[in-house]
Amino acid sequence: MNRKTDDTAEKGLWNRFKGSHPAIAEFLVFFIISNGVTILQMVMMPAIKYIFSLTPLVSTSFQILPMGHNLDGSIYYVFDYASGSIGAGGGGGLAYFLAVEITLLSAQIINFFLQRNVTFKSNTSVVKAAVWYFIAWVIISVGASALQGLYKTPIYNFFMGIMGESAGMTIADIITMLINSVISFWVFFPIMKIIFKDKKGTSN
Repeated sequence: MNRKTDDTAEKGLWNRFKGSHPAIAEFLVFFIISNGVTILQMVMMPAIKYIFSLTPLVSTSFQILPMGHNLDGSIYYVFDYASGSIGAGGGGGLAYFLAVEITLLSAQIINFFLQRNVTFKSNTSVVKAAVWYFIAWVIISVGASALQGLYKTPIYNFFMGIMGESAGMTIADIITMLINSVISFWVFFPIMKIIFKDKKGTSN
């Protein structure tokens, strides 16, 4: 059996599975694409963060949307990026914030078109879907940033403590981005089901 025959057989098997279990097949495709985008984010985040670390933005504090207090009495910010490098005890400043948000936004733009065209095969209005997707991304970003205040510092301190500043910070970058990706994964799937629910194209 040649490769072309193998490909045809595999495609036929997948189409039969998709016909029998459309919801499961849809979720599997969503899962595969999301994981690919997650890997992209884990590569982009440390690279963009390093570039911004060479700028004065590290020394620019970005702490907005106060929400209660920490256990030590300090203000808990939804977006809490104190000035100074993380290795020096700071929060990464505006440089860290931009690295995270640019990475997430870039990845979600790619994710939007792949999920729309491949997973859901939707032919709904791109503009309308993109607007709702952007609104969802903003809400998720705010929520994820609020949660990040609970785990960001402990993760960085732990890995820098056992692996050294450079290697530990890189691993911590990847883990924090992975946590963001997991949150996005479980929140975005039902949202995309709504955004792309009408006028699906014909499955191949």
